[in-house]
Amino acid sequence: MREGKLGLIGVCAALLLGVGVLSAVPASAGGPPLKGSFGERMELRKSPQSTPDVAFKTREGERVTLADFEGEVLVLNFWATWCAPCVEEMPTLEALHTDMRDAGVHVLAVSQDRGGMDAVGPFLKNRVDVPELPIYLDSDGKLARAFDVRAMPTTFVLDAEGRVIGNVTGPLDWNSDNVQAFLRHYADKAEGNGG
Repeated sequence: MREGKLGLIGVCAALLLGVGVLSAVPASAGGPPLKGSFGERMELRKSPQSTPDVAFKTREGERVTLADFEGEVLVLNFWATWCAPCVEEMPTLEALHTDMRDAGVHVLAVSQDRGGMDAVGPFLKNRVDVPELPIYLDSDGKLARAFDVRAMPTTFVLDAEGRVIGNVTGPLDWNSDNVQAFLRHYADKAEGNGG
């Protein structure tokens, strides 16, 4: 009986050690640790991947590409007005943007609504209050297809060279300390490289 209890204690200790190790998974060699819900859900690339050169639009209808944001760490969020989890996380994306824009981190909330600003404008006015969140449009879905987005929300993190570091599928509290520490690492790294 005593050996059974000791064995059970050993198994529990091993599980707790495993959970502790997994809760602080390094992003990559030399990368910051990933912690909490963000760490559990972030799907990291083994090495940063280049991004497609696909145009999308600003609220005002101006064509832009990801290359227009070179030198900034990007949080590229794909969302839609009909997506309840997208709406749930939008205030945290806005808070992240306002807290970190001066640190070289830029949030791009890219709507997948086919109706463009005709659909998005009334939604922003009547359903969610995020006046500081940079809204972009991908009404034809080309950018989402280029990133192989299969569910919304899906959010990609890009380094200052425009390469995908990783992504999260589903809603998240984007303004957590863990997310900010992760993004700040890449922003500081870019600043240290003169970029």
